[in-house]
Amino acid sequence: MAATLEEIIQYEQFDNLEFIASQIVSGFITGLHRSPYHGFSVEFAEHRVYNNGESTKHVDWKLYARTEKLFVKQYEEETNLRSYVVVDTSSSMLFPYKSDKISKLHFSVYCAAALIYMLRKQRDASGICLFSDRIETLTDSKLSPTHAQMKYALLQNLLKENAVPLNKPTATAEVLHQLADSIDKRSLVIIFTDMFSNGNTEELLSALQHLRYNKHEIILFHVKDKRMEEQFEFSNRPHIFIDMESGREIKFSPNEIRETYREKIKEFYQEIKLRCGQYQIDFVEADINEGFREVLLPYLIKRSKLY
Repeated sequence: MAATLEEIIQYEQFDNLEFIASQIVSGFITGLHRSPYHGFSVEFAEHRVYNNGESTKHVDWKLYARTEKLFVKQYEEETNLRSYVVVDTSSSMLFPYKSDKISKLHFSVYCAAALIYMLRKQRDASGICLFSDRIETLTDSKLSPTHAQMKYALLQNLLKENAVPLNKPTATAEVLHQLADSIDKRSLVIIFTDMFSNGNTEELLSALQHLRYNKHEIILFHVKDKRMEEQFEFSNRPHIFIDMESGREIKFSPNEIRETYREKIKEFYQEIKLRCGQYQIDFVEADINEGFREVLLPYLIKRSKLY
């Protein structure tokens, strides 16, 4: 099994995101080897499948003895895939706020770090984009160790207390349009966001379509606390709900709107899923209560289809 959320919270004391990422990936791969998905592993990260007719000079015969399959050794300079890991850093990602549960932002950071670790093990170049109502950070897509350390440092900063303030808005559509114009080569774009934005749904879908028009492959991870944000399972007493991005407050009892809320949010998700399917965008629900497998496995499946 992949490292649990509780174990990851314990790892935070190490203040080393690369170490935490390695633990997530190690646990995930171990779980895969015990599951029907055996084969979607990064165990052969420095290898590729041997093609009939090519030189056998770089065939890994020791690996063949174990697997009875031919793999060719790959080297540091070989890059199969260019990718960008995109993380929403707006205030709504802080939910659940000041809780003993992991927040959407921290969950996204750990997932992003684990993916960067896996990409590097597979000799795939990666860059990182952090955004709210604008692009805050956008790196090149590179494979070097120095670049990897910079990406971990950028993500590590987001784990610090008060790294993201309240009332920090989102402009996802505008940012994705900018990103589409900024990435000049075909890439895999992996997005972590809770889909809360100051624009409408059509604007967001138009931005995603822009990325696809530019020939990029996309995995959209919709990060959420499913129990609270989708099922609206708040206790039946008056609550004060605060918009974390605007500060607006409203007081009501969840019972008063629960069914209407569930219907509206279901319609919203169904529309997003339908349109993503039409645009050939992988839409994945990433529930912060479910662990990291739900993120890492869709990525590996996507990569196996592309390469």
